Amino acid sequence: MARLILPCKGSTLAKTNLFGLIPFSPRSREASKRLICSVATEPAPKQVEDPKMEAPKEIFLKDYKLPDYYFDTVDLKFSLGEEKTIVSSKIAVFPRIDGSTSPLVLVGQDLKLLSIKVNNKELKEGDYHLDARRLTLVSPPSGAFTLEIDNEIYPHKNTSLEGLYKSSGNFCTQCEAEGFRKITYYQDRPDIMAKYTCRIEADKSLYPVLLSNGNLIEQGDLEGGKHYVLWEDPFKKPCYLFALVGGQLESRDDTFTTRSGRKVSLRIWTPAQDLPKTAHAMYSLKAAMKWDEDVFGLEYDLDLFNIVAVPDFNMGAMENKSLNIFNSKLVLASPETATDADYAAILGVIGHEYFHNWTGNRLER
Repeated sequence: MARLILPCKGSTLAKTNLFGLIPFSPRSREASKRLICSVATEPAPKQVEDPKMEAPKEIFLKDYKLPDYYFDTVDLKFSLGEEKTIVSSKIAVFPRIDGSTSPLVLVGQDLKLLSIKVNNKELKEGDYHLDARRLTLVSPPSGAFTLEIDNEIYPHKNTSLEGLYKSSGNFCTQCEAEGFRKITYYQDRPDIMAKYTCRIEADKSLYPVLLSNGNLIEQGDLEGGKHYVLWEDPFKKPCYLFALVGGQLESRDDTFTTRSGRKVSLRIWTPAQDLPKTAHAMYSLKAAMKWDEDVFGLEYDLDLFNIVAVPDFNMGAMENKSLNIFNSKLVLASPETATDADYAAILGVIGHEYFHNWTGNRLER
């Protein structure tokens, strides 16, 4: 993840080349001062404490405990709507220790639980405990089992910009560090690694583009002017790398041929008016893919790589598996307005997020 940083005087970038491709000139070093610190133009507003909220708790390495349960596969379904979104999850659960019947504790925030099933049997209220932040299965089965949960979320009301939110007419996610708990009930911790599928349904005229992690394996039209897509990510990942985007976007398309001869489709998605400013971003992505191969022998592992650039993404950039999401400031550039430092920053940040594919995302327990 890269944070978006606002202009400030008095700082300099390191005087080094990025991949040996764009040297820094004295002018670019001076211009780069705009990129690396933030400015407060007025006093920060006082924080109002909600007495119902839990105080933040520091977490230390010494407090770490292995989870009692692991997840093997996670099948998600989203029905995107204007007033509410229905999220359905189907999770293959297995205990860390065979025969264990420890409670399974899932976290969730700002969710409305609709139903919960274990091995296709709907649970009654006495079978689980629900509070504002946790859903606890009191006595789960002693072996592997299937857990199904349906819940509602309200992206248009999500002003935290964590989880799934809606801004400028588009659906977007930010799950690092603990945003997935605002999507559905889950073990929202990075040592829970699972393979995901994601089906998304939405109004086709309002949300013609529906993206998630992995490869697009199915798509089609539904009744009532809706359509659907089905994405599959064959590699295990923690939930903070899950991503979903839905909206009216257009793409710059290209391909990259790996050193083994596989052709990978590359797409950079932006609002239509920004598409002409994505040429350098595409160049930067291809340069990063080649550099990872040449230096470390790391070849991209899927058929498709997507970048989404929107003006109101709350982080600078996020390395979600195969679906990197950026603030537009770190993707868009045109010769008429961009400085050398702007071009160098785009090259560096796109490379940084792409390199996470192996140096971070693919680290498995």
